[in-house]
Amino acid sequence: MFQHQQQLLLVNTTAVRTGRASSKPDVSRRLSFHHSMSLLRGVLSQVLSWSGLCQILYVVATGLVAVVAVWTARLLVRHAWYTHRLSCFSKPHADSWLIGHLGQMQSTEEGLLQVDDLVQTYKHSCCWFLGPFYHLVRVFHPDYVKPLLMAPGSITVKDELIYDHLRPWLGQSLLLSNGEVWSRKRRLLTPAFHFDILKNYVAKFNTSANTMHDKWSHLVAEGRTNIEMFDHVTLMTLDSLLKSTSEYVSAIVELSDLIIARRLRMLHHWDWIYWKTEQGKRFKKALSVVHRFTKEVVQKRRALIKQRRETDFATAPQRKKDFVDIILLSEDEHGQGLTDEEIQAEANTFMFAGHDTTASAICWTLYNLARHAHYQEKCRQEVMDLTQGRDGHQIEWEDLSNLTFTTMCIRESLRLHPPVQAVTRKYTRDMALPGNRTVPKGAICLVSIYGTQHNPTVWTEPHEFNPLRFDPTNTEGRSSHAFIPFSSGPRNCIGQKFALAELRVVVALTLLRFRLTPGANPELGASCGGVRRLPQLVLRAEGGLWLQLEPLTTPSMEETQG
Repeated sequence: MFQHQQQLLLVNTTAVRTGRASSKPDVSRRLSFHHSMSLLRGVLSQVLSWSGLCQILYVVATGLVAVVAVWTARLLVRHAWYTHRLSCFSKPHADSWLIGHLGQMQSTEEGLLQVDDLVQTYKHSCCWFLGPFYHLVRVFHPDYVKPLLMAPGSITVKDELIYDHLRPWLGQSLLLSNGEVWSRKRRLLTPAFHFDILKNYVAKFNTSANTMHDKWSHLVAEGRTNIEMFDHVTLMTLDSLLKSTSEYVSAIVELSDLIIARRLRMLHHWDWIYWKTEQGKRFKKALSVVHRFTKEVVQKRRALIKQRRETDFATAPQRKKDFVDIILLSEDEHGQGLTDEEIQAEANTFMFAGHDTTASAICWTLYNLARHAHYQEKCRQEVMDLTQGRDGHQIEWEDLSNLTFTTMCIRESLRLHPPVQAVTRKYTRDMALPGNRTVPKGAICLVSIYGTQHNPTVWTEPHEFNPLRFDPTNTEGRSSHAFIPFSSGPRNCIGQKFALAELRVVVALTLLRFRLTPGANPELGASCGGVRRLPQLVLRAEGGLWLQLEPLTTPSMEETQG
């Protein structure tokens, strides 16, 4: 009994000791927590005090100043390096070493006159600095243009000054991509511009031109003979590609205007600033309209192709392929096609580049023929002889090669009023130019199409419209890079045959149906002789390009419109 009590006492004593021992860590943890909280309150009270806030702000400000100082130092060192490397090129007067020619480039008539002055003064090239940010070599002579445009695509890069602002719109399309990505896309898209595909479009060109001419005939019948060309021709060229809405057309025009405006404002070159501005918000709004339209077009066409695949081809109606079909069906050597994102980018590029540049070329060709009645009449006679005896007016694929003089007039108009004024490039290595001059790696090369095609050392009376320059007997000995409206080399315009085909069809049909004379802007009352050129993404005219239309009645025309 006593022994049993001793055992119980021992057990109880052990339990008490064990309980006391186990409670010690809990107490330590509570003390540690209270200590941490006290320390945190002390830190917070110190931080949230005025002196603490000042210290934090001082540290942050010091860090920011250090970052800005390092960035500025690197920028100035880079600027000094490029200034030294480009000293082999003549340099037009600049406001200062740091500012350079910032603010001197203009997208106006005066800007083109400035290019004329540069060409007259420097003959072949000069350097140009936009602050310490962009370092350019401007070239405007065939001997200097050729080595740049003919450089391999593997070392050629689209620069950030001109092309980066197009990326939100056109994505990583063929126009904007580089290296192997560009090379793959070029291989995939080249079949879209094969002669067999272009032949299919000639009928569309005829139909779209007929629609535009019907509108003109109704306007003339109402007594409205003074017509603004760009509005009508732009709608026509869009119609020849894909049926589009007026909302889409308006959005494209706004995007073009906003891109030019952004290019001229240096602070807007930084995305984090631009997207917060009113212009940036307008850009996003217009962009959503354009992307929504092309996305719907691609989706509908994809569904149609799928439906055709699931249908017996023997009974399904066979529709001729066009550009959208090609980009949806293209596959590379590994059996890989374009992704949805790539297809969207190429569709946007085709719609923009395929209509805007061609519309500009058509308008300026009609303008030049309106100002030179004898050349206009000679073109008209050529077209009438070609279509004589036919039922109705229709330009066929086989006719295009027989429009010899009309094509000469088109080429001369492309020389005098090139739709695209310049192209820019960067290179991944130094580029050698004549006269022991070198363009350093990373500098922007601005190849002036306008300047080269108006260079008096290359062209006699370069500001005069003279289609005989392109008579085969007059082209011998002329540099291959004196005339470059579609650029040149591996990165030339992939759609130039498409554009030339549409130009010939539309110009020929227009001359068959209307006589053109210079018109006047009704708001300004100025004659067409006072047209002010407007170099935006493509060459336009301030206040529009106005022509007077006089309908020509011929038996074949009456049959066509009847």
